[in-house]
Amino acid sequence: MTTPDRPDRPDPPEERQDLQPLSAYLDSELSDEQRDAVAERIARDPASAATVSAYRAQDNALRALFASEAVEPQVVVMRPRRRERFLMAACWAFIGVACGYLLHMLLPALHDERPPFAQRADIAYAVYAPEQRHAVEVVAAQQDHLVNWLSKRLNRTLTIPSLAEYGFQLVGGRLLPGEEGPAAQLMYQNAAGERITLYTTTVSRNQSKIRMLRDGPRTTYYWAANRAGYALSGQIGEEKLQAIAYDTCKELGGDPKSW
Repeated sequence: MTTPDRPDRPDPPEERQDLQPLSAYLDSELSDEQRDAVAERIARDPASAATVSAYRAQDNALRALFASEAVEPQVVVMRPRRRERFLMAACWAFIGVACGYLLHMLLPALHDERPPFAQRADIAYAVYAPEQRHAVEVVAAQQDHLVNWLSKRLNRTLTIPSLAEYGFQLVGGRLLPGEEGPAAQLMYQNAAGERITLYTTTVSRNQSKIRMLRDGPRTTYYWAANRAGYALSGQIGEEKLQAIAYDTCKELGGDPKSW
């Protein structure tokens, strides 16, 4: 509670206690004996009388303000000043630009139909193709072991295509984690030291048509057949890599009619 003549300053605890009987007097919350005592106090104390008058005036003002619920409420329209209108317009413009930028960033992802295994194959090529001493886990000299090991882990018979026609010889292979299970990476190299990799993993749907993924200097051609996803990655030029991909797809059971 604050005093009427000092509404911005809280009363000390002793003053609040002293004013409580006056407030109760106005609200008819006292017994007859207490009311008579307070009335006598008001009669002899000008300060108490002034306090009661101020309380009564406040009470009357509040009653007048909310006198009738039937009266339609007044609508107060707050019109921002010119500076505020400018700031609001700037804020909305910023929000619009931000939303447009986010939509621009999200749309390619929403329309990107590239399967995860193609991206994994591209990354695996980027990681292991530059390796000299640890490019593969099992070398080509142990090809029988490589085929049996990877076939068992992928739960399908693994075929190692020959790319000698294009000047590439098998270096070896390794086991990798895939999106839907284990994946295999076979690595090939030509006399110039260029490398390409063939990535194989299990997929849930076929995609017989060969598609391309490009990331900087790397290119990956990928397809899926018989619930197996294949991806051929390299940096030897798109046309040459595409020709190898088409022949490899055909050798692994792909349908050339769908190309």
